[in-house]
Amino acid sequence: MARDVVDSELIESKRDLIEWIAAGAKPKEQFRVGAEHEKIPFYVADHSPVPYEGQRGIGAILHALKASLGWEPIEDDGKLIGLYDGEGGGAISLEPGGQFELSGAPVDDIHATAAELEAHLKAVHAAAGPLGIGFLSLGMSPKWTRDQTPVMPKSRYRIMTAYMPKVGSRGLDMMYRTATVQANLDFCSEADMVAKLRVGLALQPLFTALFANSPFTDGKPNGVLSARSQIWLDTDRARTGMLPFAFEPGMGYERYVDYALNVPMYFIKRGDVYHDVAGSNFRDLLAGKHPALPGERATLSDWANHLSTIFPEVRLKRYLEMRGADVGPPERIAALAALVVGLYYDASALEGALELIKGWSAEARQQLRDTSPRLGLKAQIDGRSLREVARDALALSRAGLRRRARKNAAGADETLYLAPLEAIVEAGRTSAEIWLERYEGPWGKSVEPAFLEATL
Repeated sequence: MARDVVDSELIESKRDLIEWIAAGAKPKEQFRVGAEHEKIPFYVADHSPVPYEGQRGIGAILHALKASLGWEPIEDDGKLIGLYDGEGGGAISLEPGGQFELSGAPVDDIHATAAELEAHLKAVHAAAGPLGIGFLSLGMSPKWTRDQTPVMPKSRYRIMTAYMPKVGSRGLDMMYRTATVQANLDFCSEADMVAKLRVGLALQPLFTALFANSPFTDGKPNGVLSARSQIWLDTDRARTGMLPFAFEPGMGYERYVDYALNVPMYFIKRGDVYHDVAGSNFRDLLAGKHPALPGERATLSDWANHLSTIFPEVRLKRYLEMRGADVGPPERIAALAALVVGLYYDASALEGALELIKGWSAEARQQLRDTSPRLGLKAQIDGRSLREVARDALALSRAGLRRRARKNAAGADETLYLAPLEAIVEAGRTSAEIWLERYEGPWGKSVEPAFLEATL
């Protein structure tokens, strides 16, 4: 998340929570797309991790970007931890281990997404390059142990770091060593939200397979294609997963709110202070009876921030977030947004996607989620491989993007951004499998060449 929401309006009842989410619905002509990605900084000279402090630290990159971009600072206890574009709505933030994140602004089409990404990378390299810092485009840091990984000075992450080991064995790996790409999409009604949530949840294992790009941990192969995705399976079961209830009759805003209310809180923020309330219940705050802050009432800020600490495969806020993919090179960052826009923003494509997943049971969806990090496109559901499912999904998306007919200055529509994914499906090999082949061959069983070849 780029920054905490600031809205002190008091919440009077559960109905207010439902209405806050429902207010995100937009007319179709106002649909936008947002892309987010994380990248892992490293020192080019020796491939070591980059700390926050120092003249060549991550803080220095942020200060240089603040000067060049003119974006507003985001601070925590006097430390610059992010930047916000008050005009466009984009933001730059830090993940716990120093992963550098762009939360892209909501834009009209994938052409704008690609242009935004190009401008961001140009600015970041201009700031980081003179400091001898590069960025990995892998879904997990391939070399450093957790103890070697830096810790960023963010209060909410200190709270999460203390809590994670209590609820799963891999939460700290998720926080400090992984990097993702995410696409954010709009909905026009409750029914539209439900349809898109169901398609997104069912197809996240496909996205995991298509974008699998984290086959190394601690300097050697880790036995899976997407370690980032595998890690999420043992992070915190109370706030992760495939949300089987979303496929049940009666699914809507209220059902998601009930789910979110059952997810334990991490913190309550008052002013600049993060109060550690990890494991507590939002309902107590809603009732004004939270034991940590007796008499304090829940605000819309509390609700928005709580929703940002829930991590299912698809997350609902005032829009939908696709969360299943490893980060990769720039063309695949844009490709995720293109794939989902093609499926979601064309009525025929969305109907086709619903038909594609029709009949998949909760058990089958979960099995696919469990096996896709290891098997990639070879994982199966209902007797079909994910490679076969991918062909169908890409065909639906391509047709949807063609009907959207959003063209760039050269007259090309958004289908051009699907090409990297179509190439993966055609070859039947994920990026992770290619890296593993290079590790066994020209890399000489070393991950060091990744710092030259797998960069942004």
